[in-house]
Amino acid sequence: MLSSSETCLHNFLQIQRKRKKKMGVDIQGKLRLALGAVKDQVSIGKAMIYSNHEGKDFSSIEVAVVRATGHDSGPIDDKHMHEILFLVSNSAGSIHFLAERISRRLGKTRDNLVALKTLSLIHRLLRGGNRCFEQQLRSAHASGHLQMSTRCFLRNISDPSVRFIHKYAAYLEERVGWVINQAGKLEPVMSQGDLEFRCYDEKSIDMVFRKLPKCQVFVDRVLDCSPFNILPSDNLAQAAMSNTLKESFQVYETYCEGVAALVNMFFDLTRPARALACQILKRASQQSQELHGLYENCKPIIENKNLDYPVVQIITMDHVMALEQFSTYIATSNSSSILSKNGSTPPPILDSITKSTKLQAAIEGDEKDAGNFSCSSTLFSCTLETKISKVWVVFED
Repeated sequence: MLSSSETCLHNFLQIQRKRKKKMGVDIQGKLRLALGAVKDQVSIGKAMIYSNHEGKDFSSIEVAVVRATGHDSGPIDDKHMHEILFLVSNSAGSIHFLAERISRRLGKTRDNLVALKTLSLIHRLLRGGNRCFEQQLRSAHASGHLQMSTRCFLRNISDPSVRFIHKYAAYLEERVGWVINQAGKLEPVMSQGDLEFRCYDEKSIDMVFRKLPKCQVFVDRVLDCSPFNILPSDNLAQAAMSNTLKESFQVYETYCEGVAALVNMFFDLTRPARALACQILKRASQQSQELHGLYENCKPIIENKNLDYPVVQIITMDHVMALEQFSTYIATSNSSSILSKNGSTPPPILDSITKSTKLQAAIEGDEKDAGNFSCSSTLFSCTLETKISKVWVVFED
């Protein structure tokens, strides 16, 4: 049992240890910032001397990139962002130089803050430029001038902040393949390849077999960005995740439209196309549950009041399996192996599809006419309603 004087001495020593530890952390942080500032100044000096690309002096662009992605913990200054866009727009042929310098900055740094700020700069450039600038930046990525490699951080993969950097870079790799349309919404860049399935109108085919799979890849990249790797005090990661979530809300709206179109046209498809549709719906069922979980986890962690989370429609696997079984039943009964050529119309299933129990009864022969198949259960376990804000919020740092 310690006396009162011994207890006081013990408490005093504990306080002193905590103060020394805190001072040690503060000193390390200040030392890192000081060294980072020196590195930035050296990089700026080199840029002003050596930045020459195909006989053109683009030193101002590289200096602006270094300043925008400095070692300080603050967000990207709008002043540097606007300066980069101004310099590039007034310097012909400078996009590839800009892409190379951003890639070099990301590839050489060993600092988490600089890496995250460089990725955030890419994200903002994808949002901040005009349509022509977007296309040129996407072309630079396709040609290899713009690279988002984070291999330098593989050794520290156990660090949550490093894990987020890797996942954020993977998200941006997919994001490059999307553009902002005239309505201010994201849409995927589509190739002009021919489609195998031509059994429905062109607009629906484009939505279901082109855009919907692209939306599913996009959602996968969003799901990889776990909010549990982000600290409340990490303002850069908080801002990056906020902007990722905002873009996912827009893509999710297109996602829902694609699923609804797929269900609506399901029985008008050929048998191979129905098999592909079932695979898409199975993936959508899993993603809808995971996306709901992600949004719920982000709400208490991502501190941004401007985030207007949509109501995620949970797609049930039971009904996807019911569609698959009913498709098999139709194929075996030879009732609609191709798009109906005899003028008959398959039963509408946009708002309702069969229950598994009734489907099984039909397969066993209890229902004589598949065309009169009654249905009462929806594909979604909640109402077909997506509450998404129609107002685009200003892209934040």
